[in-house]
Amino acid sequence: MTRRRKSNTSRQGQSAAGDRKPADKPPASEQSPQGAPAKGTQRQWYKADLHTHTIASRDYEQPGTTYLDYMRRAVEQGLDIVAITDHNTAAGVGAIRREIEWLTRLEKDNRLTDDERARLNEWRELSEKVLVLPGFEFTATFGFHILGIFPPETSVRHLEHILLMLKVPAEKLDEGSTETGASTDVLTAYRVIREAGGVAIAAHANSTHGVAMRDF
Repeated sequence: MTRRRKSNTSRQGQSAAGDRKPADKPPASEQSPQGAPAKGTQRQWYKADLHTHTIASRDYEQPGTTYLDYMRRAVEQGLDIVAITDHNTAAGVGAIRREIEWLTRLEKDNRLTDDERARLNEWRELSEKVLVLPGFEFTATFGFHILGIFPPETSVRHLEHILLMLKVPAEKLDEGSTETGASTDVLTAYRVIREAGGVAIAAHANSTHGVAMRDF
């Protein structure tokens, strides 16, 4: 998950917490002071990286790396959740899904080699450990980078439809380039991503290509 001139793990979303709250709010007498969760409330922390790249991004700089290596690295880093946000493309998400589907089909037809069976089993094991969220890193006008992150079941076709709505040229959907010539502004990108069921995040907001970078 190495990105050019960036650290392996982005600062966005490195950790997230989810609360499982009782269906009914407990009486005030049972609540903990200063707004702390009442007794019995379960609290679970998740380690997440919501800004990662695969070999589908053109600026990925680890030759010979595979998509399986990407997942191994996520587990090695102790991540519970990872978002695939390649530059202006959903090609990485599609490649991972196609490989798993192909191996699963071979298994169903009883045609797996030993190596393929081992790979499929590893995919399944890794997928149980890390929740993968599909998405992309969109380049808006003025070169600003915006993350679009979506639910796990989101199809590649839907992601590509969103990128087309953001005016990424169809012929560039598989390039994984940081520059596509898209002419959608930041606020419109936020709206389109949100209305399509995703979460929009300003990537590396106060550094290069960030919406809050200085001296712009």
